Amino acid sequence: MSTFGALNTAFSGLTAARQGLSVVGQNIANANTAGYTRQRVSTSAINASVGLFSGIARPGQGVSVDGVVRLGDAFLDARVRSTTANAGYASVRATALGAIEDGTHEPGTDGISAKLRAFWTGWAAMSNHAGDPASAQVLLASANTLTGQISNGYSDLQTQWSQTRTQADGLVTNLNSAATQVASLNATIRSTVAAGGDANELIDQRNVLTTTIASLAGGTVKDAGDGTVDVYVGGNALVSGSTASAVKLTGSTAMDSTGTDPVRLQWANGSQTTVALDGGQLAGALSVLAPSNSADGTGTGGAIAEAAASYNALANALAKSVNQVHEKGATSSGATTAPDGSPLDFFSVKTGVPAALGLTVVPQDVTGIATGAPGSGNLDGSNADAMSQLGTATGSPDSVWATFVTKTGSASQAEQQHSKLADASATSATSMQASGASVSLDEESMNLLTYQHAYQAAARVMTAVDDMLDTLINKTGLVGR
Repeated sequence: MSTFGALNTAFSGLTAARQGLSVVGQNIANANTAGYTRQRVSTSAINASVGLFSGIARPGQGVSVDGVVRLGDAFLDARVRSTTANAGYASVRATALGAIEDGTHEPGTDGISAKLRAFWTGWAAMSNHAGDPASAQVLLASANTLTGQISNGYSDLQTQWSQTRTQADGLVTNLNSAATQVASLNATIRSTVAAGGDANELIDQRNVLTTTIASLAGGTVKDAGDGTVDVYVGGNALVSGSTASAVKLTGSTAMDSTGTDPVRLQWANGSQTTVALDGGQLAGALSVLAPSNSADGTGTGGAIAEAAASYNALANALAKSVNQVHEKGATSSGATTAPDGSPLDFFSVKTGVPAALGLTVVPQDVTGIATGAPGSGNLDGSNADAMSQLGTATGSPDSVWATFVTKTGSASQAEQQHSKLADASATSATSMQASGASVSLDEESMNLLTYQHAYQAAARVMTAVDDMLDTLINKTGLVGR
């Protein structure tokens, strides 16, 4: 190796050490930056040029800085996206089921079970005080409270459905925004890599966005090999290179019309093709916004619509069971029909609206309450007594409500457990990813010392070569003068 070659070798060592120090400093500065993946300088030895007639081994020519490498793991990144999608789906469903369960107010004094008991107790009191206006007002008050509770429960579900629909609209907006940003970063990364530049920070930003997309709509990410990635949702490309495909939410905007126009996610390119989701918050939202399947007996429709159908079933069961007994009785004045000649109903269910909202109490006072058997006198309370026993009968409104509450509680508990497990899995995957990709200040401190000593060593070599050249150039030939 020539003396001037030795200077170049030492200089390459200085350059590599300086680049290493720069990267270590960047890692330390971004130790708390979300989504940042630690980096390392990639170096290799510059091999000596060997001539055709060279018979001996020759030393190398120094060190080459090949680039700055991201220390990420594609497999761990994929696992984070997968578990995040599952966690997003489970979280939305657990929140929805929890809200439905809370809306029942069971067990407690504000629940429908307590209102039903008060209603049946009112009939028991009427059986002992047939024709008593005060007892009648207590009964009518409990009946109106019961119908109001059923109506409020149904209205709460309508509100929850609308809020979830609005939330889903926001999720779609976020999904389209993230897809557009990934496509833009793809274009920038591709041009940067083609020009030989460093796109590591841009790749970190893109990874954060693809994880966001996974949380929203599931999907998979495939490396295109030119610095870009393609993102697939439901088997179709949401992002392909520098192009992003938008999606939109279509369908009904009110819970009571979901049966004819269910909410669905479609591609916004005019094809009206439904997007098949395999996870993410959007999939969870669409699952709870789905229409009810109670009509076919499966009960596997959307959680909110299924709960609303149960409120309607309760209203219908209550009206049917009470009216069947009430129509067979007579009021304290001996009337067996309404003033217009229609059956002597206690409850009325308005047509054209959900039964839970259309359930009303017909009698306004004691004169409209059938407490006794026809022809038994105004003090007979046998019909009121039979009415008070309806709560314990087979297929009673109480059993309809109890079945719904039990089913809702079990489903909510299962979803809460599923959500906890999914969150734990996502947390574990994120921790494993961070263990390899996040910055360790202790490790960076060691690397900092290593590159500092490497820099000093290369500088010392350069000084030694400089001294040797100074002796050869300036002092050779002075001997004997």
